Amino acid sequence: MSGTLFVVATPIGNLGDISSRAAETLRNADIIAAEDTRTSGVLLDRLGIGRQKLRAYHKFNEETGSDGLVAELASGKDVALITDAGTPCVSDPGSILVRKAVSAGICATAVPGASAVAAAISVSGFNAVAFAFYGFLPRKDRETSEVLRRINSEYARVAVFYESPKRIEASLELICRELPEAEICLCNDLTKKFERIYRGPAGDVLSEVRANPDSGKGEYAIVINLGPDKPGGETDGGGVSPEAEILELVLNGASVREASDRLIARGKYPKNDIKRAAIRVKERFELD
Repeated sequence: MSGTLFVVATPIGNLGDISSRAAETLRNADIIAAEDTRTSGVLLDRLGIGRQKLRAYHKFNEETGSDGLVAELASGKDVALITDAGTPCVSDPGSILVRKAVSAGICATAVPGASAVAAAISVSGFNAVAFAFYGFLPRKDRETSEVLRRINSEYARVAVFYESPKRIEASLELICRELPEAEICLCNDLTKKFERIYRGPAGDVLSEVRANPDSGKGEYAIVINLGPDKPGGETDGGGVSPEAEILELVLNGASVREASDRLIARGKYPKNDIKRAAIRVKERFELD
């Protein structure tokens, strides 16, 4: 019998956020594959677990290290995969190991817990029925500007990014330029000593960050509320767009053409807006 690969979420800062199931999984695992054994060692010390189980598994040895871990799993050992903080495989190493383990017929199961993405959205106050997570913003301003322009045409009107304290002011400046009407919830050092949450237009948030002497401490999660859909997707005042209504009808069994015809017959939106919305739905979801 092969072992099990446990993808274990660990606290993003406050060690008190470790779940009882995660702690038990780490205690019972034969191997703990950790992004940084020094950082994870502090957590294991807190839980009274010896560091002898630790094995370094990070972005620099992810490809080669995964083969050895899959062999251990195949031999019957249980492996717990953790990162420095939060959920593995979410802007952190781990996806290669999971993919190889599953390909080898090994069970991979999640032990859910902390995630900076979910934590930031939960305190944003934005309607995140649909949201898009993009990981870290590009390091070059030109590439960041391109990404910001692109997300403004996406179906999801809430976007989440990670950013480092060294780049946060530059990134906020670009958001001010590319998305001047967007509303921001900026989460810094979540669950840790210097935790602070900024809210408002990007320009106001940027001013507050510049005025905070501790703004260079701790990582950032940027939640951007893009507001209603743009040209061709104007809302009816209640936050519903023709694109959203077409998609809802498609999910209930209609074709895009049938959904468009029904919406036109209702007379709720201009006909051209509905046609443009139908084209976007086809392109984004690769529908006929």
